[in-house]
Amino acid sequence: MSIIGGYKMPAKKNILVYPVILHPEDQGYSVEIPDIDNGTWTQGDNMKDALLMAQDAIGIMLDDKTEYPKPTDLEDIKIKANDIKTVVYIDMEEYHRNNPKTVRKNVTVPEYLVVLGKKKNINFSAVLTEALKNKLEM
Repeated sequence: MSIIGGYKMPAKKNILVYPVILHPEDQGYSVEIPDIDNGTWTQGDNMKDALLMAQDAIGIMLDDKTEYPKPTDLEDIKIKANDIKTVVYIDMEEYHRNNPKTVRKNVTVPEYLVVLGKKKNINFSAVLTEALKNKLEM
């Protein structure tokens, strides 16, 4: 375990934790995520939904980042009387696995493999994806 921003965290670099502020509304909660993009907002129909939406918002905002913002200590977060402050955890590796984006990659392979693959109607992208997952032990 390690301490990040005052929070006990498993020692995995891809797991992030950020404070959030739940603001009760007439129907559900609006959620403020102060450390993401100078303050990111989302909402949910109930507390569980609001926290899941906050997790998703963090994933979306940090999806293409390699460096992540430092989380503020929960004790340093100021709230109003009816607000609730808590933390949201997100495993960015799992987020990327569950929300894959495809990118085009040009690769060089022996011509005879391309000829044989085309004859067998092989999807080269699918083969490369499967091979990479195996190589990366995913």
